[in-house]
Amino acid sequence: METPAARSVGETIRPNAPVVLREPSDVVRLVEAKAEHATAKEERSAKRMNLLVVAIALGGVFVDAYDFTSLGMGVIQLRSQFHLSASEVGLLSATMAVSAVFGAGFGGYFVDKLGRRRMFLLDLYFFVISAVAAALAPNLWVLGVARLMMGLGVGLDFPVALSFVAEFSTRLKRGSYVNASYVNWYTAAILGFAASFVGYAAGAGPNLWRYEVGFGAVPALILLVLRYVYMLESPLWAAHRGDLQGAAEILRRTRHIEVIVDTSGVSHERPLPSLAENYSVLFSPPYRRRAVLAAIIGWAQSIEYYAVIFYLPVISQMLFGHSLIRAIEGGVIFSSIGLAGATVQALICTKTGIRPLTILGAAIATVSLIGIAAGQSISSLPLEAVALSTFMIGHTVGPGPQGMAYGTLSFPTSIRGTAAGWTQGILRVGSVIGFLVFPISLAQFGFTATFAALAAAPAAILVATMIIRWEPVGVNIENEEVQKPAKVAPARLGDLQPATELP
Repeated sequence: METPAARSVGETIRPNAPVVLREPSDVVRLVEAKAEHATAKEERSAKRMNLLVVAIALGGVFVDAYDFTSLGMGVIQLRSQFHLSASEVGLLSATMAVSAVFGAGFGGYFVDKLGRRRMFLLDLYFFVISAVAAALAPNLWVLGVARLMMGLGVGLDFPVALSFVAEFSTRLKRGSYVNASYVNWYTAAILGFAASFVGYAAGAGPNLWRYEVGFGAVPALILLVLRYVYMLESPLWAAHRGDLQGAAEILRRTRHIEVIVDTSGVSHERPLPSLAENYSVLFSPPYRRRAVLAAIIGWAQSIEYYAVIFYLPVISQMLFGHSLIRAIEGGVIFSSIGLAGATVQALICTKTGIRPLTILGAAIATVSLIGIAAGQSISSLPLEAVALSTFMIGHTVGPGPQGMAYGTLSFPTSIRGTAAGWTQGILRVGSVIGFLVFPISLAQFGFTATFAALAAAPAAILVATMIIRWEPVGVNIENEEVQKPAKVAPARLGDLQPATELP
């Protein structure tokens, strides 16, 4: 029963009075509100806990990026060690992306069905086992199986990580925290190149790629332990499934706020939808245009990204000299530029919105890829280097992070995991194309024609974003999902009302 001092949730949570949770919408407002604390020490403690949980949630992105960078460096050695043709290099690179398609497409649904925390723990086992198996692979087939296993882990991790961060953050921080995944990615990429340099200097020789890939199991194992100790369920997911007591306990531990649950006999339990039902809601009229836009951006940006970035060491050798150390140096330089772009967009996306950043970044990436092709055609190394640097900025400010943000921020808790999984699955389809087509095209048609053709990918993003005018930043997405419960059957997913799209 409500005490005299207790009150309902508002925009700002004041200290010295408990918050009463009566329905799932109260949990939504509490998560999105700014909480004040009685003392500065409690304020700092709550902020540290929130940052720690978000960092652990995005840790899988770090492991994925490190592994991705390590194998990118390893391609140089793998070609000679396993005697690979251009098509075999493409197939090996694409194996991880192929399994990630299935991991994301089906895993996103189970993120909604089973919860965020369970999936968080499951995917890391794939990371640890696959990293060790790849490092010890005696031949191409074993390495391919290890990459398939890694892809399953990656496909599972992205939907759960992005969904959790979106549901754990306040509305003011949500966009920045979701887009911080790209900051995490480039930080890990730089450390991956740094590890390559250490191994190179230590005389690892032709087995450098094995040490790099195998070392990826270490951060994955550390992250697994941290998730067991610190990771909690998403409070919005718990509330959505009717567990207000569970949501209240999560909020007490993470926000340091006194919470009272008063259900007054009203049942909030909701039925668990099937995979087909979740996808039918995703492509229902309220959400169809958003799902299509997120898929186009994810698909096209992954083609440009995985074609260019995975082969960044190879490109660096073409630009700066044919030695492993030059590949490492080039990777660090261009990844540092990408880190700068990713950091800027994470800081400003809540103020600018993600649509303007997508349009700007796609335009820059289109021009830059044409510039790279032009520089190669006239044998201008400075033009190529400048154009590649500009591409890194355009991609990391625009389509790269914003594609994932669209797939996460545009949908409510009930289908967010499914939506993020759909976006990631289509993204991985694009990466398969990039992995397979780029080395073959490079070998058959040359550098200039390949990069000129790649410019079509960001151009497609530019056109799609201009046509589909949707901006999720500033929209109360959860209002589409959480209705004031009646004492009769709960609202069906198909009855949810959409937010207003741009005219």
